[in-house]
Amino acid sequence: MKLSSITKLAALAVTLSLASCGTHKKATETEEKKTEVKNLEVQSDFLKRVNGTAYDKTKAVSSKLKFTVEMGAQKLRLTGNLRMMRDDVIRLQLMAFGFVEAGRLEFTKDYVLIMDRINKQYLQVPYKYVDFLRNSGIDFYTLQALFWDELFIPGNTQVDQDALSNFTTNMGGDEAIIYLEQGKINYSWLANEKTGRIKMTNIMYRDPVNGNAQLNWDYDGYSPLNGSLFPDNMIVTLTLPQKEVKVEIKLTYLGSDYNWEPRTTVSDKYRKVEIDEILRRFMNL
Repeated sequence: MKLSSITKLAALAVTLSLASCGTHKKATETEEKKTEVKNLEVQSDFLKRVNGTAYDKTKAVSSKLKFTVEMGAQKLRLTGNLRMMRDDVIRLQLMAFGFVEAGRLEFTKDYVLIMDRINKQYLQVPYKYVDFLRNSGIDFYTLQALFWDELFIPGNTQVDQDALSNFTTNMGGDEAIIYLEQGKINYSWLANEKTGRIKMTNIMYRDPVNGNAQLNWDYDGYSPLNGSLFPDNMIVTLTLPQKEVKVEIKLTYLGSDYNWEPRTTVSDKYRKVEIDEILRRFMNL
């Protein structure tokens, strides 16, 4: 075979090879793009399923409760009542000896109220005056979502379908992790991939100077309420640079009682105090 013929054959072989590589590359890129789109669709469907477990049709929740607080070596056990009105108020009434109201925690859209009934003391302030709540972007609607086992976006009154694009997910097993990052704050949720029910919520505030602070809210049980399942056993752990506070809230006799006054009026006989003082009093009840 002449040299010119060999050269032409070699050139043709190289051309065909390059064309084949190009076709393979395009096919691979197309397949990867299809996989990426499919993954995004799966994640979107999953977020819709998680958001679909919201209890927004339940307008009121009432329950008996067992309330346990641990702070260092101190441990406080109380009974009481939980009353919540959707988009309005969350109230915990804590009883001593089973019949005397020892304390009250009330959260509205405008303020946090903590009352020490025994010592006639109280604290009523906007959310921004409580350090951890302010730093972590926690307002009334965030607390409501935590009690009602729902997704939330700080500063928003609800999470609609359009807002789901703010979240990212890590799927690939029985449970998935949902993420939301805002500045120094990381929000994450652990949810069951099949049911979409949230099992744990974590809020992490990063502070390289004073130390990180985080809130972990675990859901350890559910009871029927208005045709759905409502969280009835919650374990809340607040970890600060200098201390850790653990709270367990167990609910029984869940119902939807509306027949109660949604705002507490503080008597003139009560003395206003700082948050550290009233928390110390609570632990000594």
